[in-house]
Amino acid sequence: MPATRAISEGLFVSAGDGPRLLAARCVACGKLSFPAAPVCPYCGADGARETRVGPAGRLYLYTAVLSRPPGYRGEVPYGFGVVELEGGLRVIARLTESRLERLRPGLALSLVVEPLFTDDDGTAVLSYAFRPEEA
Repeated sequence: MPATRAISEGLFVSAGDGPRLLAARCVACGKLSFPAAPVCPYCGADGARETRVGPAGRLYLYTAVLSRPPGYRGEVPYGFGVVELEGGLRVIARLTESRLERLRPGLALSLVVEPLFTDDDGTAVLSYAFRPEEA
């Protein structure tokens, strides 16, 4: 089995019940934020607690990226959008679907963790994305 690594630690986990994003819930104001951090970005309170969110979401906004952004090593084109998770948290994420005619606001999505690219040393670099449930 080839070696794998996360694109960045602390963004997601692949648990027995499926992948989850690692968000934080503020102990003071109760809001969720992503990625998880100990300080709430909304009210500045310390002590936000890590909370696993997903895997279900709904597409809020979307577009297709047709040209490779600087430093991006994954395939193009790819979908890119804002996904609303349970509890109202909205995250910006890569979408596995890039054909605009197959995307629409409110589309049911599922969180997936998949290889984004392969490092020069042959290590598969994993990232999270959202896949349409119809696909």
